[in-house]
Amino acid sequence: MRVTVSLPLRDRDQAAHLLADRLGAWRGRNPLVLAIPRGAVPMGRILADRLGGQLDVVLVRKIASAIDPELAVGAVDEHGNRELAPWFHRARTSMDWVEQQTSEQIALMRQRRAAYGPAAPVAGRCAIVVDDGLATGSTMAAALRALRVQQPERLVVAVPVASREALALIAPLCDETVCLAVPPDFTAVSRCYEDFPQVEDAAAIALLRP
Repeated sequence: MRVTVSLPLRDRDQAAHLLADRLGAWRGRNPLVLAIPRGAVPMGRILADRLGGQLDVVLVRKIASAIDPELAVGAVDEHGNRELAPWFHRARTSMDWVEQQTSEQIALMRQRRAAYGPAAPVAGRCAIVVDDGLATGSTMAAALRALRVQQPERLVVAVPVASREALALIAPLCDETVCLAVPPDFTAVSRCYEDFPQVEDAAAIALLRP
């Protein structure tokens, strides 16, 4: 489901409340809201509270291009499953670089899992995966693949903004997509918000506590 809203959004809190309005069908049905840390954790807290669900994280990390740290050429989940962008072969990034980045990101995710606590069970539940925006979609695709094998009842993606290419990538991997805006001139997630601060680990950990 795509809903047109005016951009830029004020902040992540506004985005989360708008998404909660569109996800009202799951209110009171104890959905599992899975935020992609760290930026989406404040949004996940709002969604879980408004829908009467449980908040956890799904740990995936982008694999940055060798020439541009802001450009994701792929992503990896905490179990080592990797997703490379369809255009990876044009990214001037070697597989040696990818292997190095994969190892570093897995080590970081192990540290974060230890800090965030054990993963909530997914099987048989509606899992709503939230991020603050999708540029390439690689990170979300990796998250969805990792979750699908855990047999959720329904796998829903909730994002405020996304590129058309990202939505096309993730569509076959989930049961439903709720996206508030698909800007025709999408360049970066941060440009879709007026206020887009970094979310620190301490803040994410505090929000994950019941």
